[in-house]
Amino acid sequence: MTTTAETLKPLLWESKNLVRAIQAAGVTLWSWNVDTDALAMDDLAYDLWGIPHGIDVTFEDLSDHIHPADRDRVRAAFTATRAIVGAFEIDFRIMIGDELKWISARGQGDDAGMVRRLMFGIFIDVTGRKQAEEGRELLAGEMSHRVKNLLAIASGLTAITSRSTKTTTDMARDLTLRLTALGRAHDLVRPVPAQTRAPSALLGDLLTVLLAPYDDLGAFSGRIRVSVPRMSVGDAATTILALIVHELATNSLKYGALSVDTGTLDVSCSAQDKAVTVVWTENGGPKVTAPVGKGGYGSKLVERSVNGHLQGSIHYNWAETGLVVTLKVSPGRLAI
Repeated sequence: MTTTAETLKPLLWESKNLVRAIQAAGVTLWSWNVDTDALAMDDLAYDLWGIPHGIDVTFEDLSDHIHPADRDRVRAAFTATRAIVGAFEIDFRIMIGDELKWISARGQGDDAGMVRRLMFGIFIDVTGRKQAEEGRELLAGEMSHRVKNLLAIASGLTAITSRSTKTTTDMARDLTLRLTALGRAHDLVRPVPAQTRAPSALLGDLLTVLLAPYDDLGAFSGRIRVSVPRMSVGDAATTILALIVHELATNSLKYGALSVDTGTLDVSCSAQDKAVTVVWTENGGPKVTAPVGKGGYGSKLVERSVNGHLQGSIHYNWAETGLVVTLKVSPGRLAI
């Protein structure tokens, strides 16, 4: 017997095959009575929402599981679907204990098309897709931030080099050295697997490489001073510390002590059994004040790196004489 599309097509509508297709797609089913607010769901939908099988639920019951930030939006959307001709779709977050999931609700609107005052639709778990989208947005935002910072750094390094050289030849040579050093520092911020390696696992060497592009090579040599004990830094911590130092140095070059030829920067460190404390102290620059409102992308990136990856803390003291930043990390996290 020859199998053709015409012989296979009727099989698509057999109930057992529809169930197989729905389960394979991760689709869960629901219907909603717009008059009584009662919801009927299949077992997979109960599992998706973290609700015991078989109990009667209403839309209001499901609302208790919707993330508070999305709840009003979802209620308004479902109410509005009664006036929508055709299909609708809305994505929102739900909370199951401490677990967060993204759900996509899809259905058919328009009162005229209802069957006995019922609306029918599906729920799909789209958590993986949303996490991927958030990851791409985060990466795009970080890349944009880095590009803007690099342009600002290049401009600042050009100004520094022009103050410490007398001829265009000297300026070209010193600026090339600075940009080359900046490239090495940037490799530590964005290491390439199997290609980029930290030049040293020592904290002092790491800070020297990162801050070398910002130190004046001529008349103002020595404006950046690093004083840290001999201490090893692990591969993961190297990348995070590089990102933090790179961000602080960039801001100093734009707004702080490194933006003027009279400014100085001291980086010191003390190590105890419970904490490694790194202190970043700026002096001689413009008067500084604490930022108003929420911090920018860079400050959020630093806080997330310190609190999350290093499981430490960072404190900013916006003294008039210059910014003082205190970073505390456990020795164990620093060695990872």
